[in-house]
Amino acid sequence: MEELLKTNRRDFLRTGGVAAVAAALQLNPLEALASGDLLKLTILHTNDVHSRIEPFPMDGSKYAGLGGTARRAALIRKIRAEERNVLLLDAGDIFQGTPYFNKFGGELEIKLMAAMGYDAATMGNHDFDNGLEGFHKQLPHADFPIICSNYDFSNTLLNKSTVPYQVFKKQGLRIGIFGIGIKLSGLVSTKNYGDTVFLDPIKTANDTAAVLKNDLKCDLVICLSHLGYKYEYDKDSDQRMAKNTRNIDLIIGGHTHTFMPVPEDVQNLDGKITTINQVGFAGINLGRVDYYFERYKGKRIKTAAPYTISNEPG
Repeated sequence: MEELLKTNRRDFLRTGGVAAVAAALQLNPLEALASGDLLKLTILHTNDVHSRIEPFPMDGSKYAGLGGTARRAALIRKIRAEERNVLLLDAGDIFQGTPYFNKFGGELEIKLMAAMGYDAATMGNHDFDNGLEGFHKQLPHADFPIICSNYDFSNTLLNKSTVPYQVFKKQGLRIGIFGIGIKLSGLVSTKNYGDTVFLDPIKTANDTAAVLKNDLKCDLVICLSHLGYKYEYDKDSDQRMAKNTRNIDLIIGGHTHTFMPVPEDVQNLDGKITTINQVGFAGINLGRVDYYFERYKGKRIKTAAPYTISNEPG
């Protein structure tokens, strides 16, 4: 059975790290590490960065001094030096929010993501702000896939520019990733998305997750979602998707700019756990979720805590 340790990252490391996980899985930590029975996967993620290249100015405002691409890149390099299996993901709204986007049209944002080694991203509504042509123009700078499962771009310029899902392999683990976007009608100017066809997000998520889990035998299925965490009115959201689907292990969300200090576990249609996480906006936080797999028994345990991007040591 999947278990969840929700704790501050420093507290978790201080209380034993791998030893604590091994104990939870009823393993001998030294034997588990030596035999390779315990595999660790580290998932780093952002959402709604909104062209925030530099830290917020030191002007006394709520987020003064927070964020900044250079700091995030340094933190990612540090984590990669410490961990063997890392995936770096983004849940959309890469564009729009600072003069960098107005000046360069998204080129700088995509180039920086490529330089940081992002493995995959999905599209948010603001990624259509320069139209399909504007997004397509920046794709040559991306050396990572744009994953969109419920936007059918067949009759548009983006035909064959995105993929519905992708499987990543890390030390024998198979991680399936797909992307779910928000309804564009009423949110984005029609001329900006053209003949893009919006497919039902929950049905698409259910169908795609089944392919990844059952047909492609993925050990973990991740949804990059730009639906939004939850709403007080009748609208598709990450919470609704989690409750009404099967086979999704982790939803990395965006759109609502929700700062989640710890992920939320939701019971899916099979009574199993789907975890939702989102880390605010503007690159203020870098999300982190670690999964530990017991290789031959299918058990896993996860830990999670965000990093705040600042000039403070930590």
